[in-house]
Amino acid sequence: MNALILRNATPDDVPALVALVTSAYRGDASRAGWTTEADLLDGNRIDPEVLLADLQRPHSHVVLAERGGELLACAHVAEDGGAGYFGMFAVRPDLQGGGIGKHLLAECERIAGDEWRLPAMRMTVIDVRDELIAFYERRGYRRTGDFKPFPYGDARFGQPKRDDLRFEVLEKPLRAETAA
Repeated sequence: MNALILRNATPDDVPALVALVTSAYRGDASRAGWTTEADLLDGNRIDPEVLLADLQRPHSHVVLAERGGELLACAHVAEDGGAGYFGMFAVRPDLQGGGIGKHLLAECERIAGDEWRLPAMRMTVIDVRDELIAFYERRGYRRTGDFKPFPYGDARFGQPKRDDLRFEVLEKPLRAETAA
């Protein structure tokens, strides 16, 4: 079996990334995995222009997991407000639960903590996604109680099927603070 290869995405990867992220979160294809948002949202999960901007800014990588040249998973890691930010995490629905996502999350934490020397990783998760939040809690993330509004009316991020969606910030320390 071919080894899992991790690499940074390039602009040429954008179409495949949009397809992967959409398949993991939206529509009937997403129901093959456990990360589906199909009951919460329709439409886009990621906008190609937003993705291109993420690829071009400093301290921002979209990390791909591939095997035999086939795209299996992706995640965005960036510096945001003095901490790492983790998002756009998607594993092909038929491969979810097999450890690829855990490996990719660990690599993004390594980049933020070891390469960029950031003290913590943060992410936002739709707060009604209990199973997904539990996944992150098992990996050391904690619920902060800080909430951000869902971008209702911005079709770039989907078409909500309910009116009570919001994001909760989750956080995990990456490095012990050193005394000055």
